[in-house]
Amino acid sequence: MITSSVAETIDIGRKIGKLLKGGEIFAVTGDLGAGKTHFIKGIASGCCQEAATEKTTSPTFVLVNEYEGRLLIYHIDAYRLESEKEFENLGFDDMISEDSVVLIEWADKVAGCIADTNPIKIDLKHISETKRQLSLSNLPDYISEKLQDIK
Repeated sequence: MITSSVAETIDIGRKIGKLLKGGEIFAVTGDLGAGKTHFIKGIASGCCQEAATEKTTSPTFVLVNEYEGRLLIYHIDAYRLESEKEFENLGFDDMISEDSVVLIEWADKVAGCIADTNPIKIDLKHISETKRQLSLSNLPDYISEKLQDIK
């Protein structure tokens, strides 16, 4: 998928967020400034409420933010983690439930810890100053079947 603005990146996340049932884990990767947090803002908005878009910020320094709505969202930023052990100490296993969604920015830094969870993979890349390419893989059927509607 290609987006031409921040608003489009958020909107794709919002549409995916509305489809989530709970228990999903997202491994979100991409270079600095590629739109990872904007995509996650959209998911929070779709799962929680429109106001979540404004409340969603990257938890770079606090490491984990929680957003409540129809599903509980755990937004993890692994950027500053020194090791996978630090990630495990965040209580990742306790965050996984049928009533929650776990979104991990910089998931490539903790790939070994999340590999067994079969995460939905989202990779964002810069195409130009305003355009981003979103590559989605390992989507559950209930999302992939609606992918045309999301575009």
